Amino acid sequence: MDVKKLKIAIASDHAGFLLKEHLCKFLINEGYNITDMGTDSEEAVDYTDIAYKTSKAVADGNYDRAIIICGTGLGVSMVANKVSNIRAALCNNTYMARMSREHNDANIICLGARVIGNGLAQDTILRFLETDFEKGGRHSARVDKINALDCE
Repeated sequence: MDVKKLKIAIASDHAGFLLKEHLCKFLINEGYNITDMGTDSEEAVDYTDIAYKTSKAVADGNYDRAIIICGTGLGVSMVANKVSNIRAALCNNTYMARMSREHNDANIICLGARVIGNGLAQDTILRFLETDFEKGGRHSARVDKINALDCE
């Protein structure tokens, strides 16, 4: 699959705004198909609203994957994982990003702007976008079990 053809949503709350802006420019420059779903400033917003809207758009099939950013990444990951068919992973490094895709077929990556720097965030996002899920075997069976837990 040509990962640059993936439809990718990116969103943040006010704490993640500057990192989101940086990553948008970086990913567009790299040739990725990005849609910025907000927020549009450092003015305070509820991460819950941003994370839910973005996660729902992925779950509904409007986007293949998403990147959601808040101060720590914790809040947005908790919200995202409340949405059926979402497997959101909080990743602070490239190893976590790779494993979230290879073993868990994560469709959303969550970042903490106060935890990760711009350079590591770029590398982590690229690893997330460029890694395929290892279909079959124990990984597929476990992802099927995760999906069976959906309650929405």
